[in-house]
Amino acid sequence: MTDMFRLDGKVAVVTGGGRGIGVMMARGLLQAGATVYLSSRKKAELDAAVAELSAHGIVHAIPADLSTVDGVQALVSDLADREDAIHALFNNAGAAWGAPFGEFPESGFDKVLDVNVKGVFLLTRALVPMLTAAATDDDPARVINTGSVDGIIPPERGRNNFSYSASKAAVHMLTKHLAGELAPRILVNAIAPGLFQSRMTKELLRAGPEAVGSLLPLGRIGRPADMAGIAVFLASRASTYITGAVIPVDGGASVIR
Repeated sequence: MTDMFRLDGKVAVVTGGGRGIGVMMARGLLQAGATVYLSSRKKAELDAAVAELSAHGIVHAIPADLSTVDGVQALVSDLADREDAIHALFNNAGAAWGAPFGEFPESGFDKVLDVNVKGVFLLTRALVPMLTAAATDDDPARVINTGSVDGIIPPERGRNNFSYSASKAAVHMLTKHLAGELAPRILVNAIAPGLFQSRMTKELLRAGPEAVGSLLPLGRIGRPADMAGIAVFLASRASTYITGAVIPVDGGASVIR
């Protein structure tokens, strides 16, 4: 049974891989045997992530700005020079913006939607040939998108992340749409994280992870192993009959908000 969760010989790409949830995912994939390519805009963060993760397996870094067509093409070209096929694409690159309703700028929508929605679509489409090359009848290729609990349940009044929550709801629908479009050779699912320790959740956790986590049904915020586990599951043979799913990994936050 444990062999169902192994990823030996598989190649995975994790965008937004320089920190936070991307690093959590990558660590799990490496420990399961995959070769991992991390991508992010910031080379220094990628280099630090590679240094941290290299003890767990083969990991490479490719800096890229995935909010632009040129950035997407640069990443795809670099990957094609190194690999013939990719088994799993983790669309995890993300941006957020916060401002009061009456002051929320147009740029706060443009930036967030470019990264969180348009970038997911463009990179997925560009990598379909390499994903298809990795797919078999018994083990399709995978696209795993990072959504959010904020795309399932509206954020509390005063959170002011209007473009972020809208973008993540769009990611969830795009996941379902692509699942139908790319079946049966490519499975497309989404992870909807709740609170995990990261730069993006720093303000939400200012009262302390323990205090905030105690308000959730499971009594804590997410741990790195929680994200690693769902990433490995969705990339492995254990999930070959699942597509179009949006899976909350939120400690029960979405059932009490």
